[in-house]
Amino acid sequence: MTLAVGSKAPDFTLPSSDGQQVGKVALSELVGHENIVLAFFPLAFTSVCREELCEFKDQLSQFNQLDAKVFGISVDSPFSLNAFSKAEGLNFPLLSDFNKEVSSAYGVLYESLLDFKGVAKRSVFVVDKGGLIQYRWVSEDPKVKPDLNEITGALKTLA
Repeated sequence: MTLAVGSKAPDFTLPSSDGQQVGKVALSELVGHENIVLAFFPLAFTSVCREELCEFKDQLSQFNQLDAKVFGISVDSPFSLNAFSKAEGLNFPLLSDFNKEVSSAYGVLYESLLDFKGVAKRSVFVVDKGGLIQYRWVSEDPKVKPDLNEITGALKTLA
């Protein structure tokens, strides 16, 4: 079951890739400083994921103006995410939920997708500076991308 709007966002620490290096990101270190957009996606190097993340890349300045930091999250390894980020010229970090703990905690893990066990559902959560989920969108269809205007609209209400 996915988390409801108004609930506390589960904390996590995940490997982070930015196309140059692999590091770590902890949600608890970001809360209190800025709003957070967590964009879960099924698999790196797939066409719909590429389209979605490039749309986030193209609109990143708009998210930044709304005091929000964007993170992509998938169950891919941090090394493949690093290569994906570099190949697509992404300008925000990708987080590796390789052990599937965060996707499970947020309730967005497919049991099976295309015969792959445990792949993140395409979904977006906006976490406010207080650590509460203020927006959630989860698709049961991996081909459906989120509406970025809805996400920026949710962020505008937090300003």
